[in-house]
Amino acid sequence: MGGPGDPPEGTPEGGPGGGDDEYRSVVFDESFVRAARLQEFSAQERITDHAPAVRRRQPVRRGLSRQALILVVLIAVAFGTAIYMGVRHPYQTPTAQPTVEPARMTVIPLAPQGRVPGHSDPEYLYAHSPAAQYRIGAEGIPLPASRRTAHFSDGQVVDALMTAKDYIVRSSLDPGVLTGGQVRPVRVLLDADQLDQFDESFDRPAADGRHAPTGWLVRFDPAALELADDRIRVQGTLQAAETDASTLEVTADHTFVYALRPVGKAGAPGATEPTGAPGAAGDKAGDRARAEAEVSLFTVRRELHFRFDRDDLRLHTAQLVVSYVQAGPLSCAEDSANRLHPLLAGQTAKAGGPAGTDPYATGSATALCGSLAISAQPKV
Repeated sequence: MGGPGDPPEGTPEGGPGGGDDEYRSVVFDESFVRAARLQEFSAQERITDHAPAVRRRQPVRRGLSRQALILVVLIAVAFGTAIYMGVRHPYQTPTAQPTVEPARMTVIPLAPQGRVPGHSDPEYLYAHSPAAQYRIGAEGIPLPASRRTAHFSDGQVVDALMTAKDYIVRSSLDPGVLTGGQVRPVRVLLDADQLDQFDESFDRPAADGRHAPTGWLVRFDPAALELADDRIRVQGTLQAAETDASTLEVTADHTFVYALRPVGKAGAPGATEPTGAPGAAGDKAGDRARAEAEVSLFTVRRELHFRFDRDDLRLHTAQLVVSYVQAGPLSCAEDSANRLHPLLAGQTAKAGGPAGTDPYATGSATALCGSLAISAQPKV
């Protein structure tokens, strides 16, 4: 018999106080019940509204998890920051790179004031000329002590100087360029924005200050002459300076002395052959034979101004800004824009210039055609 608190039938199975909890797995907690889609109406509700026994409950809308909410907030903040920086960022809008300006070039022929001196030995001519102490080839183009600038490192300054030197060597000392008609060794060192001007200069050469091939490089007529000595004498200087935060400039001033001789019986255009005594045909023929066998010196002074931006430094290219050339002995009557046609040993020019100009001096010539100073010629 049960106690006073127990039901008459005794303690139900599964209830507290003993027995196996057979139905524990099907007992639903309160949260499960509240989440149910169906809910039973009360008896009063069914009587009053004649409603069905059950009604469908609105699904409980669960909020976003904390992690998802944080992620949404972070995305919104990042998006807003990007918009703000796009409208009001602390950096100045980078200015467009200036267009590379065309190279300006001037070629001034220097006419001799008499016959061009000659000798059978190039070394003799060099020893008796102002080029006696000049170095040979690229040794005459030493690099200066480089110093960093406000916006360029030591290495960048050296890169600019090295590129300028390479350009000078290839355009003034390479035999393939001097007498072989090659232009590619020089072309590959130019900024891409100057290639059209370079190509046009060789396709349609003109003495217009923009398209003179001899402003870009030194070249002779291989049908008329050849190098008598490939040990070209050179002397000059290189200087680098910063013009602004994005530009370096290199100034080059060098004098080159070439030993030349005629090819076969070809003489230089624009020249008159030496003559002997009037009426002496044998002397005239002998003078011509000696002139064709002798070597003469030809002097070219080149003042080149290069410009480098950071892309040029990276690509090992240069912008040629100014090319100022004095060369002689030449005849002012000949076109020196396309090729240089030196007067060779024993020849004289048809016409001279207004004043004597010495390419070994530091001053710059101002005439479009000048006279080669006697002091600039070998004393033979």
